[in-house]
Formats: sequence, structure tokens, C-alpha cells
Amino acid sequence: MEEGTKSKKTVFVGGIADDVDEAIIYESFSTFGDIIEVQLPSAATNPNQDDGKHRGFAFVTYSSSADAQDAIDNMDLNELRGKVIKVNLARPMKTPLQLGGNRAEWLKQNLKPLAQSGGVQARTAQQGDQDNEADDAMEE
Repeated sequence: MEEGTKSKKTVFVGGIADDVDEAIIYESFSTFGDIIEVQLPSAATNPNQDDGKHRGFAFVTYSSSADAQDAIDNMDLNELRGKVIKVNLARPMKTPLQLGGNRAEWLKQNLKPLAQSGGVQARTAQQGDQDNEADDAMEE
């Protein structure tokens, strides 16, 4: 299955209550189609320690994109266990390259070697020249 196809079949469910678990998500969303997977990311920072708490959102993957769209149309801004939930198509996670922006390209284009940039010594010398010019202008 291609990644683009999977993302159109996976819905994001946000704002879920603390007492909601995978079984409740499955039960609530299975009326819209065949569910392949329910993911409820753990809030535990240590992967070896599972305290049962989740991060307040889930992902539900359907067997077809039409089923996913039905779930979005029917469950978005509805109440689940006393909280209004937000349901929409899941977006793929950004890779580390996407998170960093285009900094590497900018560095390649604009960074000068240290010998060419002059470094701190050149800037200090420039400031000294400017200070001398300012003193000369005041004396006149």
C-alpha cells in the first residue's frame, strides 16, 4: 500500500477524553466502515513504562477512503464521552528534513569561509576605524 493512499484512509481524532481507550474509539468509529487499525499514542515519555494515559488524540485507519470520509462527515465536532472531538484526514508526519526548513541550502549559498569573513578581528578593526572617523568629525 502506498503512503499517499494510506493517509487518505486514516483519520485524526483530536480532543478525546482521558477515559477513552482503543476499544471505545473502535466501537464509536466502526459504524462507518471496516477499521484496519486504531492507534492511541501514549503520553509516557519512557517507552518501557505504560501508565495507560494517552496524548488526547488517536488515528483510525479504514479499509477504504470513502469509509474514512464518512467518519469525518459524521463524527467531526460531535461529542464522545463528554468532550467535543475534532475529526479530519490525518496528515503524514513531517520528516526531520522538512522540520529543518531550507537552512542547509541557505548556508551553502551565503556562508563565507572564516578567512574571508574576517571574523571578530576584522569587525573590531572596522569599528575602530569608524570610531576614529567619528572623533575626527567632532574635532572639526
